[in-house]
Amino acid sequence: MFQSRVFASILKRNKGGSIINNAITNLRGTKITPFNHLRDIHHQQNPPSRSFLYGFKSLLKGHNCQYVPSSSRKMSTVAASVGSESKEGLRLLVNGGPKAQKMVGIWLFGSAAWVFSMVILGGVTRLTRSGLSMTDWKFTGGLPPLSNEDWLIEFEKYKQSPEYKIVNKGMNVEDFKFIYWMEYAHRMWGRGLGILFALPFSYFLRKGYVTVRLGAKLCGLFGLGAGQGLIGWWMVKSGLEEPASEYAQPRVSPYRLAAHLTSAFVIYSGLFWTALSVVMPEPPAESLAWVRGAAKVKRLALPASLIVGVTAVSGAFVAGNDAGHAFNTFPKMGDTWIPGDIFDLKPVIRNFFENTSTVQLDHRILAMTSLTSIGALWWFTRKLDIHPAVKSLIGATVGMAALQVSLGISTLLSYVPVSLGTAHQAGALTLLTLMILLNHTLRKPSASLLKSLPQVVKTAL
Repeated sequence: MFQSRVFASILKRNKGGSIINNAITNLRGTKITPFNHLRDIHHQQNPPSRSFLYGFKSLLKGHNCQYVPSSSRKMSTVAASVGSESKEGLRLLVNGGPKAQKMVGIWLFGSAAWVFSMVILGGVTRLTRSGLSMTDWKFTGGLPPLSNEDWLIEFEKYKQSPEYKIVNKGMNVEDFKFIYWMEYAHRMWGRGLGILFALPFSYFLRKGYVTVRLGAKLCGLFGLGAGQGLIGWWMVKSGLEEPASEYAQPRVSPYRLAAHLTSAFVIYSGLFWTALSVVMPEPPAESLAWVRGAAKVKRLALPASLIVGVTAVSGAFVAGNDAGHAFNTFPKMGDTWIPGDIFDLKPVIRNFFENTSTVQLDHRILAMTSLTSIGALWWFTRKLDIHPAVKSLIGATVGMAALQVSLGISTLLSYVPVSLGTAHQAGALTLLTLMILLNHTLRKPSASLLKSLPQVVKTAL
């Protein structure tokens, strides 16, 4: 009614106005939409969950795209332009363009996943008490026993070990075969990793894809991987020695076990971080406000990551001392909160690495500290203006920390079954993975990218 009255009065003053007549014809079929209604439509078409998913998509793609939720076509266009600009003045780790970058990234992620599986297999080997079944070691490895005579020879070697005499006396050959195959698989899986790493590395070097900076990093990681086999044998050798007391069970040195596991964690972290740097040379940063927010998050994420790492290493001492089989209660340790023998060993420092009570108490305290620090990270950053990917990672890390603590408690209360013990070790590495990914996402962008960023994220209705 309002439209017809207005245009009728205009027509009286502009008789014969064909342009206005056409305008009236077009507008009669048009519905005037208030601004609030437009905003409602925008939220319906772009719900918060879509923004949440966008955070992970932009993180995985490694693009620094302009955030315009209402048009995915605009996002892809801006992503291409900003992505190309961000590489100006940026020192990439891989030569040869996007295809080479993708190939090297897949190889490094695959190597990191292989190390992850090595840690899990090593945990299963330890929990099934299979690690001392092979009493000798060769750097290149060898074929397993292929005949009954070969099996009997290996079994006779094992019978000379303290573990057989004290723990497994009376074991038959069939039972021995199981623990032997577990240890053999663990060793050969490690050698397979060396081949998986070395052959593609040689190929990429020949093709000229690897820069000097990346080559130096990868050579260091390869050296650590080669040394890991020596550390493993050094650890196993300690378990083949006669225990100090006839009542003590033979087991590997907790110090050497911690060195072996920590070395594996370092190799995995180095591979995973380098792979992220190859495929995502720039962090997701689409505005200066988000960059400032990421810097604030990083100040809290770094100490939390350090606590998570120390907690993981303390778990190695729990395993090395078989501390998980003591005090199978929670939250108290037996009938008390703090056992009375936590400082019995002299000098006092030994208690933190060799005393079963102290080692388990330390691990409990560190685990709860890790959960608290990650929870505090989420609490103090929940209102910051940061990239959706960062928010998503923080939320995922909180959930994984809670799950890991739950797995640890369940493992303790269940007297360390193989399934839960393995899941707990895998959970530790998964939590470490999320912390690495979070810290990598919080890096400071290059100077060239910072110059191209707006003050705030631009949005469009």
